[in-house]
Amino acid sequence: MSLFTHLQAALVARLAELRSDGERGDSPVPTAVIIFGLVAAAITVTALVATRAEGWMNAIPTAP
Repeated sequence: MSLFTHLQAALVARLAELRSDGERGDSPVPTAVIIFGLVAAAITVTALVATRAEGWMNAIPTAP
């Protein structure tokens, strides 16, 4: 039980320290949202290009 009490006290102290620091920078949430959006756009563009390329390659006539 002593370990649990020590960990709880350390957590409370660390959270209090973080709350007291007013200038901590930007939250990682907007950065994660931007990255997710860029990944989604990249997947969409890649799928579109792959579909167009496959259609173009299928339109090439084969040698008899």
